[in-house]
Amino acid sequence: MRVYYLLFALVFLFLLPVPGSGGIINILQNYYCKIRGGRCALFDCLPWETPSGRCSQSGRKCCLRNQ
Repeated sequence: MRVYYLLFALVFLFLLPVPGSGGIINILQNYYCKIRGGRCALFDCLPWETPSGRCSQSGRKCCLRNQ
């Protein structure tokens, strides 16, 4: 019976996200950018776009077109 507790604890530890990866947060930020009509730029926004936030914690920028 104690083996089950140990196995459960090990499985639980393997399912925890790695610190700094921000998996669910990155997905939500990316989705929020797309809803606002923006796009996620890897390096920098194009000249006719304005930066309006981030798409992920790794530095991708959300860029909106100038109206």
